[in-house]
Amino acid sequence: METLLLVSIAILAGLLMTRLSRLANLPTVTAYLVSGVLIGPFGLGALGVGFTTTGVAEGLDLASEIALGFIAFSIGSEFRVKDLKAIGRQTFVVGVLQALTATLFVDAALFAFHLIRPDILSAAQVLTLGAIATATAPAATLMVVRQYKAKGPLTSLLLPVVALDDAVGLVVFAVSFGLAKTLALGSTDMVSILVDPLVEIVASLGLGALMGWLLTELERLFNSNTNRLNMTIAFVFLTVALSMAEFHVGPVTVGFSSLLVCMMLGTVFCNLCPLSHDLMNLADKWSSPVLALFFVLCGAELDLGVFASGAIVLVGVVYIFARSAGKYLGARFSARLTHCSPEIQKYLGVTLLPQAGVALGMCTTAMQLGDEGALIRNITLFAVLIYELIGPMLTKAALQAAGDIQPKSEEVTQRRARKLAAAGTADRRPVRQHAHAGHR
Repeated sequence: METLLLVSIAILAGLLMTRLSRLANLPTVTAYLVSGVLIGPFGLGALGVGFTTTGVAEGLDLASEIALGFIAFSIGSEFRVKDLKAIGRQTFVVGVLQALTATLFVDAALFAFHLIRPDILSAAQVLTLGAIATATAPAATLMVVRQYKAKGPLTSLLLPVVALDDAVGLVVFAVSFGLAKTLALGSTDMVSILVDPLVEIVASLGLGALMGWLLTELERLFNSNTNRLNMTIAFVFLTVALSMAEFHVGPVTVGFSSLLVCMMLGTVFCNLCPLSHDLMNLADKWSSPVLALFFVLCGAELDLGVFASGAIVLVGVVYIFARSAGKYLGARFSARLTHCSPEIQKYLGVTLLPQAGVALGMCTTAMQLGDEGALIRNITLFAVLIYELIGPMLTKAALQAAGDIQPKSEEVTQRRARKLAAAGTADRRPVRQHAHAGHR
């Protein structure tokens, strides 16, 4: 009962907040995050209403895993072969270079901080935070693109780059964190540094491809789009479940990234199934309340207590500015290198700033460093809080400036106003007739 109550409160709070955010012309994802903060432990939760602790929100992790699965599935559909023939080289070069540039900028800035204040930040923490800087939040980006129906050269390149970004981030984090453990704990494990991340990527892509092919074959058994949609949803659930598995082959740990697995599921499915476009649209509509719940939970899990530590705020500010500069300049340089349009060169980096789930997952691994891992987690939480609140707004502004978000025409606005006025008149008419009859 308590779980269902919290889920309903979260979705309702998010939906009501979108009405207020509309007055300020803010993205829906920002409204969901703010509503999560308001009903979280630093808002109404402190009064016993909503999420009383961050642990309560974390107890609904299953909903978050499912939401991320659908997000990755949708982003995977952007890797259509016919489109990649035109932007495949640009996607790869931009995706790799902007991620590595962000890591280099953060490593350089935080290492300088380490030289000045080694009592606050260690070299192991510098390496780990630099690796975490690669991660971009695909969920927030996709939500903004969907809400405003963004379409154009920037959007076409953005979504595949965000997807590739996570694969690059996994490799960079594995190598950097392996070196960080060597510095902090004095242990060297080349298998975990080099072999495990490569195995994870290959295994994830293989599992996703297998599931995508199997889903395409099973879709042929049904003639109804309703049944096909049910099959698609079931496969996303199944794929998320399988991606949680982990086993060992000798010294090698075979694990999976649910994001990569579900992205590959979407990629293979959209390239093999002729009905994939319609089914993707139906799945997007079905998953809408799940995504709303996901972002509200993200807001409820944000720990505003990190603001109480001056050291965390100081390092967090350095991290945010260094990562933002790295993402922007890396994207701009690589876009120019691959002869992208001036609009893409100017605005792509701005759309890559949001950071959330993948970075927080990396923080969980970083806790292996003990007390040093706890500081890394708090600094990342601070950055995620800032990025998640302003990132979607910056993404929207960049897509508008690039011309990928078109303003509603006056005709559409007037037509919607007439429909609302007509509906209001229809709702009031029976009431007046009833009142008149009663008077007589």
